Amino acid sequence: MTGLIDAVWRPTAASMRWLALAGVAGNALIMSTGAAVRVSGSGLGCPTWPKCTGDSLVPTHSSEHAAVNMAIEFGNRLLTFLVLAVGVAVFVAAWRLRPRRRDLLRLAAIQPLSVVAQAIVGGIVVLTDLDPAAVSAHFLLSPALLAAATALWVRASEGDGPPHRLVRAELVWLARALVPVVFALLIAGTVVTGTGPHAGDATSPRFGFRIEQVAQLHADLVWATVGLTFALLLGLRLTNAPGRLQRRALELLAIELAQGVIGYVQYFTGVPGPLVVLHVLGSALVWIATLRVAFAVRERAAGPDPASRPAAPVADQLPSR
Repeated sequence: MTGLIDAVWRPTAASMRWLALAGVAGNALIMSTGAAVRVSGSGLGCPTWPKCTGDSLVPTHSSEHAAVNMAIEFGNRLLTFLVLAVGVAVFVAAWRLRPRRRDLLRLAAIQPLSVVAQAIVGGIVVLTDLDPAAVSAHFLLSPALLAAATALWVRASEGDGPPHRLVRAELVWLARALVPVVFALLIAGTVVTGTGPHAGDATSPRFGFRIEQVAQLHADLVWATVGLTFALLLGLRLTNAPGRLQRRALELLAIELAQGVIGYVQYFTGVPGPLVVLHVLGSALVWIATLRVAFAVRERAAGPDPASRPAAPVADQLPSR
């Protein structure tokens, strides 16, 4: 416990990186537990918000909701507090880090604020009886928060100097293009889930699409993502890009292929719940790997002495040329 307190209150560059990685892991985990809530039909296990039932913050006996469903939904709510605690710890560590880095502080501030926003949207989801649009928004906040957590993890491992691209401009843009394509893939995944059998509760509304059509769109985006990744990897190899960047791209391709296998297996086996949870975890890993590739096309060395340079403008958090 003392070591954890020291890491937060007297952070070093190394402990800042570990705390940032904990933020990444926590946000990836809560995406998976949210999927577990849906596939187990526990979306309304706690039918009210912020209380679990009308008069209790914790699950109580109910003739309308099974105890296991209430426990699963309440457990997911508790995990939100754990992710919030990690976010607060990350922010405090970034605030206490010396020399203080404004880029890390801005990214760290996003985490606790976003968890609060996520909790509010989660309440809207419950109060609208798992409306599929609200559920999709609730899920998509997670990769947005995960992007900030990943950016913090990457930036905590770099200097704060100006970015310098490591490869040709065409490859930088190809790596950047993967980010919106993969996010579109995540959006399509929420539509598939909101159309299919795992809407969170047997009585929950679904999108009015045909499952075959939205599943095909999702598959098309998968192949577009794999194609872009393969093109990037080929370009990196042909131009003798740094080995670290090539490994990042190869890792992304491997995760994508594994994720594709899981997706096709669950499609042809009737979308079993455990595979859906695994698939959502895979989507988080694909998103993290995509962001790491986008950041790896440039590097940042240590900047000048913070005391001798003017206040930096708000910098974009996506990779710069």
